[in-house]
Amino acid sequence: MPAPAKIDGKRLIALIACIVLGIAAWELPFLLPLKLLAVAAHETGHAVASLIVGGSVNQIHIATDQSGDCLSMIPDGFFARVIVSSAGYVGGAIIGALLLLLTFRFNWGKPMLGAAAVWLALIGVFYGRDPFTLLFCFGMAALFAAGAKFLPKDVAASVNLFVASFTALYAVMDLKDDLWNSAVREHSDAGILASSTLIPAVVWAFVWTVLSLAIVGYGAYLALKRTRPDDPLSLVGNVPLPRRST
Repeated sequence: MPAPAKIDGKRLIALIACIVLGIAAWELPFLLPLKLLAVAAHETGHAVASLIVGGSVNQIHIATDQSGDCLSMIPDGFFARVIVSSAGYVGGAIIGALLLLLTFRFNWGKPMLGAAAVWLALIGVFYGRDPFTLLFCFGMAALFAAGAKFLPKDVAASVNLFVASFTALYAVMDLKDDLWNSAVREHSDAGILASSTLIPAVVWAFVWTVLSLAIVGYGAYLALKRTRPDDPLSLVGNVPLPRRST
């Protein structure tokens, strides 16, 4: 039986460094676009879930105060409401975990920037209705597309490290700020779902928090594992982290 995979120390240090930087600079204006990017991911989760349950999406709105909403029509039913309402916070955690995995294990530098550009452009084209959402989506899409085309590979990888780490961090902070602040919780997705299911908002907050933390934690674990020769992921992404030239 092969020995269990261990955590890669270099990847762990890189992840911790990005998270510490994100926390230290949390209130600085230059991080606002990344916060709004996480809001877009949250609302995208609602939109995708709405389509999965057979509904339709009319509009995605992103605001400068880091709020957002997804206006959609979904079939009437308990499970449809639960899936769509849960897809914001839990979907944000899934996206954060996937970004960590794609960045650390697959070393997707330029492809991830290109995929982000396509994602934001699609939101703008199909669901952006207000001027700021359109400006944000197309502006960030242009930046990511330029990065995918012109940034050196190592620089693109470093950008991905920070974006992936910050997205995962924001997913966790979003839970704390929205679901465990009683004044905010009643107006959050948990409060909206509580009004239609008669299950208290705090119960939904607990369930979503446990699920989201488990998803982000497991995604980080997979991302930080030291690959073995027999690890299928190592066939795709066993690439060293970018180094600074001296």
